[in-house]
Amino acid sequence: MTPSNPLNALNFSGGPGALPDSVLQQVQEAIRAVPEVGLSILGISHRSDWFAAVVAELEDNIRRLMGLPADYRVLFLQGGATQQFTMLPMSLLAGRSEPADYLHTGYWSGKALPEARKVGPVRVVWSGEAGGFGRLPADGELDFNPRAPYLHYVSNETVEGLQFHRLIGRDDVPRICDMSSDFLSAPGDYTRFAMIYAHAQKNIGPAGVTVVILRDTLLADAPADLPAFLDYRAQIAAHSILNTPPVFAIYVVLLVTRWLLGEIGGLAAMERVNTAKAALLYRALDDSDGFYAGHAAPADRSKMNVVFKLPTPELEATFIAAARAAGFSGLGGHRSIGGIRASIYNGLTFGAVEKLVDFMDGFRRQAPRP
Repeated sequence: MTPSNPLNALNFSGGPGALPDSVLQQVQEAIRAVPEVGLSILGISHRSDWFAAVVAELEDNIRRLMGLPADYRVLFLQGGATQQFTMLPMSLLAGRSEPADYLHTGYWSGKALPEARKVGPVRVVWSGEAGGFGRLPADGELDFNPRAPYLHYVSNETVEGLQFHRLIGRDDVPRICDMSSDFLSAPGDYTRFAMIYAHAQKNIGPAGVTVVILRDTLLADAPADLPAFLDYRAQIAAHSILNTPPVFAIYVVLLVTRWLLGEIGGLAAMERVNTAKAALLYRALDDSDGFYAGHAAPADRSKMNVVFKLPTPELEATFIAAARAAGFSGLGGHRSIGGIRASIYNGLTFGAVEKLVDFMDGFRRQAPRP
């Protein structure tokens, strides 16, 4: 086995994100030959008994990690969360007179809005756009419609570094959540959601597969004439193999769930690690005398994406260049807001965050003040 690449351990990219080293070692082996098959993962048929067992085990692992009962379906689809922006309203909003409730809390929830509006009526319950998406709404600012076909929101805004740390919505209205960037990062009351979706490349695997979890009763009134590829019922009937699925990506997600269950010990243990990483990094911001200025309101800070700015764009460019020279990668902020973003997903270790904090402290002490 080839020695670990130290640069992978310091990959703070917003996505595709870092994967655990033990998973990468298994992936390396599987590219040559999956041990129990003797063939490369890149050349194993999606119709094989082996792959059917992979899908079944992955579904079972997700059910165990999230505590999902039998009346929930787990799908592994393509098209990313972006396809869900359309696929979801096609099933639940088409032909409705009552608008669906949507929250506009950042870049990615904003991407979902125009796609839903192409299908049916939408009501924006709350928008943070006027405030530069620097905070999330308080409960008193949210007035949900009890007749809405569903509520849609994003649990963790990757670009702005905002994360809901509480459940929102009504239990009598289907609660639907894009959890792409904090999926499987912490335990939760997941049975209070009618649907959850998450593309893999932030927190649980490579690009190419999207996990969709939905309650059986959600699709009772879905249109009968949907194209099969965009019909959840057809995907359920085909066990996520309606067409050739992303075999490699699904296999890597399986390895990550094995890592979560075996090496980490479940989502409660994963949450403790993620909380410690985030606390260490935010402390570096708060103790910097304003040199590192966080974007998100303290109460809404993400444990997955830490977004901040330096005093000037020139200093930010110098910071990114110096960080790259020191072995760090992926620290540039999203193109829509700039600045710096350190994504500390499940696969990023506490030790990596310690190294980043040490680098930040040294850079701050040596940098000229404007």
